[in-house]
Amino acid sequence: MATASIPSGAEKNGRSARIAIVEQHVRLENAHDLEGVLHTFGNTARYDDEAWGEHYEGGSGVRLFYEQMMKALPDLEIEVKRRHVTDDAILLEVVIHGTQLGPWRGLPATGRRVAVPLCAVYTFDSDDRLAGEKIYYDRGTVLRQLGVFHEPQSILGQFCTLATHPITIARALARKLLRR
Repeated sequence: MATASIPSGAEKNGRSARIAIVEQHVRLENAHDLEGVLHTFGNTARYDDEAWGEHYEGGSGVRLFYEQMMKALPDLEIEVKRRHVTDDAILLEVVIHGTQLGPWRGLPATGRRVAVPLCAVYTFDSDDRLAGEKIYYDRGTVLRQLGVFHEPQSILGQFCTLATHPITIARALARKLLRR
């Protein structure tokens, strides 16, 4: 991903421009303005969803990511909790709120609400437009909130683990018995 540091003489103006573009980007996401969101990116647009190991390159790739997300969570709302500004990037700690009313990652619409803590790292091109956005979050939290993942300690989680991973469970039990 191409990034540019803020030149020392332009540090204050560069930081202000970068903060403004990130704030505009989040505002446009909350307004569900896909074209506006895409215009916050420069020519080196890139979107990295690290929780799923998915990387979207170029304007068409970034568009695909946002189209999928906006269809899955048509009431998407991003609540910014904290902002961290460095010479090379802006990091936001946010909570993503929404109701899954469209398909997402092979999962049909569940109609369930999510509130997912997420960290986003924004990098910039030489024109102080977004070069990329990289997001980190716990995908288990998302899947649990959508009702498709159950903690292994719960009764339902134990049943699901046994039903979907019988060989793994049998091996674990055999190892436990052999250690005695």
